[in-house]
Amino acid sequence: MAQIIDGRGLADKLQARLAEKTAKLKEETGRVPGLAVLVVGNDPASQIYVRNKERSALAVGFRSKVDRLPEATGQEELLALIETYNQNPDWHGILVQLPLPAHIDEEAVLAAINPDKDVDGFHPMNMGRLWSGHPVMVPSTPAGIMEMFHEYNVELEGKRAVVIGRSNIVGKPMAQLLLAKNATVTLTHSRTHHLAEIAKKADILIVAIGRGHFVSREFVKEGAVVIDVGMNRDENGRLIGDVKFDEVAEIASLITPVPKGVGPMTITMLMEQTYQAFKRSLKK
Repeated sequence: MAQIIDGRGLADKLQARLAEKTAKLKEETGRVPGLAVLVVGNDPASQIYVRNKERSALAVGFRSKVDRLPEATGQEELLALIETYNQNPDWHGILVQLPLPAHIDEEAVLAAINPDKDVDGFHPMNMGRLWSGHPVMVPSTPAGIMEMFHEYNVELEGKRAVVIGRSNIVGKPMAQLLLAKNATVTLTHSRTHHLAEIAKKADILIVAIGRGHFVSREFVKEGAVVIDVGMNRDENGRLIGDVKFDEVAEIASLITPVPKGVGPMTITMLMEQTYQAFKRSLKK
């Protein structure tokens, strides 16, 4: 039976450590990190995520501001607001909650954020830094997974890792972070032929395909480490992952639950990157 990776517990530990570091810097500089979050429209999931981010930012001692903009907000208005935060030295992290309404160009909005304040790591410059082997801002979910590997002493060098899902938010940056640790990485997706057969060869399996209970025990090698990034609702409204937890846990060595697995670590790494952006700003 697999050991369960306690993402919630690890996140609490790291956030407590971050609160101590923030308090110390406040004593030394009289300043604290500032995180600005912009959310457009009333998507229920986005509202929950934003509330959790705001709560975490305040808990670790940051200045936090959430701009909740109406669905009809125009692109130029949003870009102008981003620019005010770009220019304001009191704000070290800027986050635009995705998805955006259909009339707003997501790529243009992400590109408008100052790369040094892009704590989500989605700006093309930060993506390029990651792929060139010189990361500065890294998407928070993959960064959180790497912290889990560190905490649970998961050896990556020389191991075969399979990532299911090729999004810019999880799959692609995850593959690059694993490569940087000398894992041998296969990046797969919903149209990959013989997907279960490929996945079953993995020492480390990371699933971010966005389909509830997509991965069964037929996808998993005995003793593999399984990371479930999925956040889905079943027919009863219950939160489930992309992995059939009960059956996969019988053969994996380590596995993340849903909830209380990857999710809390995503927010924690967002806070950590805001803190690091603040520290870099002090050197300018």
